[in-house]
Amino acid sequence: MILMKFANFKDINYIMQNKTNKKIPTAQAIIQAKCPKCRKGNMFPVPIMSYRRLSDVNQECPNCHETLMPEPDFYYGAMYISYAFSVALLITVMVALNVLVERPDLSYYLIAVVVSNVLLLPLMLRYSKVLYLYAMGRIRYDETY
Repeated sequence: MILMKFANFKDINYIMQNKTNKKIPTAQAIIQAKCPKCRKGNMFPVPIMSYRRLSDVNQECPNCHETLMPEPDFYYGAMYISYAFSVALLITVMVALNVLVERPDLSYYLIAVVVSNVLLLPLMLRYSKVLYLYAMGRIRYDETY
């Protein structure tokens, strides 16, 4: 009934957008790989766990049009975060094998580390870029989007 009071659809769209325009927490935006400025647009053109186009990042946010490539070769710094993820995964796999298997052979370690790295490669690569952009990108959240 409230919608009947408005004469055109622009007013209705404005009201509907403002109803759903609530603040998205930073942790949720990082987990969902959203733009740091509006926290609604996707950073990547493909889903997070996709093996297609592993290194592609959208040039700009599809929602607010903020540039997600602040400078050329910006994401080279994300290699340090990706390296930390790989080391953490290596340690986790080694500890898990030592707990689960009594005196595992070297081949168990190698196979487990290689398989886990291949399976989690898209996740580690993309989240390293997300974390790097949020930490070093100097893009601040703007509630108006």
